[in-house]
Parts: sequence; C-alpha cells; structure tokens
Amino acid sequence: METVTFDISHVRLGDRPLIVCDVDDVVLQFIDPFQRFLLSEGHELLPRSFRLHGNIVSKDGVALEDIHVSRLVETFFERQEEWQLPVSLAAETLSRLSAEADIVFLTAMPPVYADQRRRLLDRFGLTHPLLAAREPKGPIVKMLHGARPLPVAFIDDMAVNLHSVREHVDNCLLLHLMPVSEIHRFAPAAMDGTPRVNNWNEAASMIGRHFAEANAARSLTAAIPAA
Repeated sequence: METVTFDISHVRLGDRPLIVCDVDDVVLQFIDPFQRFLLSEGHELLPRSFRLHGNIVSKDGVALEDIHVSRLVETFFERQEEWQLPVSLAAETLSRLSAEADIVFLTAMPPVYADQRRRLLDRFGLTHPLLAAREPKGPIVKMLHGARPLPVAFIDDMAVNLHSVREHVDNCLLLHLMPVSEIHRFAPAAMDGTPRVNNWNEAASMIGRHFAEANAARSLTAAIPAA
C-alpha cells in the first residue's frame, strides 16, 4: 500500500466540493514559454516523443545529455516568473468555480521552486492553496479528499496522473486538459471513460454537471428512509 508523508496542513477545506488542478499547461502555460526559454539559451526542442529528455538539441542539432536537460528544466523553474502566463480562461473560470468549490493546485515540480510558483500564481489572482510534489498524485488527492461525501474533480494534462488518481479516489471526475502543440501530439491518451476537454469553458461545464449530479444523488439518498 502506498503511503504519503506529505504536508497538507496549510490546506483548509470547507464543506464544499473539491477541485484539484495541475498547473503546468493546465493553469499556467508551460511548453510554449519553455520553448522560448530554450531558444534564448541557444537550444531547441524537436518533438519526437512525449518527453523533454532526448528531444532538446544544441545549435548543431546534437541532442543534449539528460543531465543538461534536467538543469535547463530546473533553471526554467527558477525563472518561471519571467516566462509563464496563465492558460486562456483559466484564472476567470477558476474564480467562478471557487464560489461553489474549494480549489487546490497540485503541481508536479520540485518543492524547492514552490515559492516562485506561489508568487507567480498570486500575481494573476490564482491564490488557491498550492502543493508541489514529485510523488504520485493519486495518494495526495486521496489524502486531501479523504472519505468526505462530497464531489471531487481532478484536472491534469498527463495521463499517468489521471490514472493515479483514478486508482486512489472513488467517484472522482477526471478531466484530461492539455494544449495543442507538436509535442502533445505524442502524449499518451488517458484511460477509457476519461473525457478530453479542449479548454476551460468545456472543463467548467463538465465540472458543473458532475457537481449537480453528485449533489442530486446525495439528496435522494438522504430522502430515502433507512430500512
């Protein structure tokens, strides 16, 4: 059984539905600004698979060593405040959804860069609690939501994270939201039954329906006398 020793003590949830949301390429643009960052460093991303390692090349077209790619990613995270902007409609949609649900950002990045990310999100009014982790996301979402009889939704651009949450959190609405880009053409599809949404308007509509259906089911259950 997976155990999580992860600090979520700063997250305070109310008696409301929960939305757990990835950040890179879901709330904040990642791949486009990262490509611009690479060009500024004299490198280029040549998408040949859905990964950064092996696909970043120098000016002469030679693939960079993995350790060099990892350092570039770390440098980008250090300087994310110079490069990243919100995904279209993310801030305003999450603001509307926060009227009826608690929202938590769960970003897959080294926690050492969480302060930069916190400042960047706050700059755009995205002030919801932030968790930065390299651990699988399913156990973290399970720890957040617990056994609460309330609707929960999870949004991510990576199939592996959607799969993880599906394994650990029952009756969670999973939404696969990712940008249109050359590298995302190689992205693995999520499991059957996981909706692919193209933008935040579509995501908000599906979340609204999920919450309404879950709340209706709870009300019906409460109205049925116990045997």
